[in-house]
Amino acid sequence: MARKTANDDPLASVTLAVGQEDLLLDRAVREVVAAARAADADTDVRDLTPDQLQPGTLAELTSPSLFAERKVVVVRDAQDLSADTVKDVKAYLGAPAEEITLVLLHAGGAKGKGLLDAARKAGAREVACPKMTKPADRLAFVRGEFRATGRSATPEACQSLVDAIGSDLRELASAVSQLVADVEGTIDEAVVGRYYTGRAEASSFTVADRAVEGRAAEALEALRWSLATGVAPVLITSALAQGVRAIGKLSSARGGRPADLARELGMPPWKIDRVRQQMRGWTPDGVSVALRAVAEADAGVKGGGDDPEYALEKAVVAIARAARSRGRG
Repeated sequence: MARKTANDDPLASVTLAVGQEDLLLDRAVREVVAAARAADADTDVRDLTPDQLQPGTLAELTSPSLFAERKVVVVRDAQDLSADTVKDVKAYLGAPAEEITLVLLHAGGAKGKGLLDAARKAGAREVACPKMTKPADRLAFVRGEFRATGRSATPEACQSLVDAIGSDLRELASAVSQLVADVEGTIDEAVVGRYYTGRAEASSFTVADRAVEGRAAEALEALRWSLATGVAPVLITSALAQGVRAIGKLSSARGGRPADLARELGMPPWKIDRVRQQMRGWTPDGVSVALRAVAEADAGVKGGGDDPEYALEKAVVAIARAARSRGRG
């Protein structure tokens, strides 16, 4: 979920939403608008792009009104504002108008950093909306969505939902809303499976799980389903790599409680238990073979081969065989 500064009043004179995650940016805007309209149902909302905010426009929008109406002025992609308009915004930050909330949406990079620094120096309320590129970030997002509704979901259910839906935060948020609306009590992995069977079976992580468990036929079936439903091959190689690396990390780690190993390896405790079950039959040589197979498949799907599907099938079979290496002479 979006992180906020200590100044958590959505009716602060200036709110600065920083990042590139569209869902979080939109939520930051909606929160301010909702608070403003709760204070005044007739609040006027102006949502502007950089080309709509010309020099002098902000002064017009924030000038005193005869009717003293509350107003929210949203400026999207503030990093793209012209130099003259940036001067207007900086001047406004020094003396913001009453009953007006300015919301600046900024990507957060080097472009337009002067405006970003000026807003922070002026004491703007800041909402962090970072792009969630890591699976762990999306998992934390799903957990936060369930917490926000006051509902309980098991760690396995949250992970299954991320595996099934993928990286789209809007779809993840929608899925959480649907489960919360339809299901009573704690939401577990079985519930997620019932709702998202087709998508879960097609997920890249299902392919990886079946492969590292040595279940070649099921892994190949999941792989073909994934490709048929549009899952990108690079996501599948990434999931295979994560699965094999987790086996390697845990097999070389010192014994201990899941919580201790979780801290040492950077995995959640529930995943330690899952990987422990998956690593039966694996040997150090098997891990090395599997990692080479993943590397070859990765090269194959990124242009190093003529048939990405064949490259993935070959890797899945190699990984499944490696998972059974302990039992072979």
